[in-house]
Amino acid sequence: MVNAEVPHDPAKALEYKESGNKCFQAGDYVGAEALYSKAINHDPSNPLLYTNRSMALLKLHLYPRVIDDTRHAIDLLPHNMKAYFQLAQAQIALSDPSAALTNAKIAHEFCVEECMTGGKGASSLGPITELVLRAKKEDWERRENERVSGLGGLLGEVVRGLERSRDAELGAVEGEGEERETRVKEISDVWHKKIEDVKRVFESAEGSAGMKDESRRRKVPDWCVDDITFSVMLDPVVTKTGQSYDRSSIMEHLRRSPTDPLTREPLQVSDLRPNLALRAACEEFLAENGWAVDW
Repeated sequence: MVNAEVPHDPAKALEYKESGNKCFQAGDYVGAEALYSKAINHDPSNPLLYTNRSMALLKLHLYPRVIDDTRHAIDLLPHNMKAYFQLAQAQIALSDPSAALTNAKIAHEFCVEECMTGGKGASSLGPITELVLRAKKEDWERRENERVSGLGGLLGEVVRGLERSRDAELGAVEGEGEERETRVKEISDVWHKKIEDVKRVFESAEGSAGMKDESRRRKVPDWCVDDITFSVMLDPVVTKTGQSYDRSSIMEHLRRSPTDPLTREPLQVSDLRPNLALRAACEEFLAENGWAVDW
């Protein structure tokens, strides 16, 4: 929180930030957080100070505060790759993969822009890509759990409806003694069979879906696999030879060796072009097969 009595002093804020950086590098995240807070008190309009503090807060697992700091940093500087990346990390830690996916994709977009303009984003592209894929997987798992739970809930509603019909028919049985008991048993047996048949139909449907899922688990299309990391591609780009790679893997390769992985001919970042059709296909595949992230 900003202390209104502290004078605005960017130079003093910078001193506290540098001291905070030293604490962070030494693994003293509590000390780093305290120093970054002092820096913010002296220069509350500097977005970098909030992302520095949220970096320490991430290490301390104080995720709600990370969300507060990163959103404040974004308000101050909307085109803020680091803030969106940290925000997404906090959201996925708090089991909100849908929001994390949205913000991780924004961070990825800003990171790619930095890479293409010669900025410092190249070192962050790999971790951000991994976060996007993790969020995709966890969001898919959430939707799958909701689907399965909904199927179970539907079965419960159907069974309860059948039981109400059974009870109504049993309540209308007339007579008394052994004859009535026999009739009640006959009706109960008929309804029991109906209910069991319905349960078997639902179990069969779930089993078929499971078999279908298992079938898909064993088959990842060759066209969405990166030939460097052998993982499913998130952001395919194409080289001069027409070969596609995930942007993060080819960028890392070019950082080590500015050559085409296949031909060994010279290759620069500027030679890469987005493969939009393949990207759309990979996104569609991952949306339906979130398990493939770990393939």
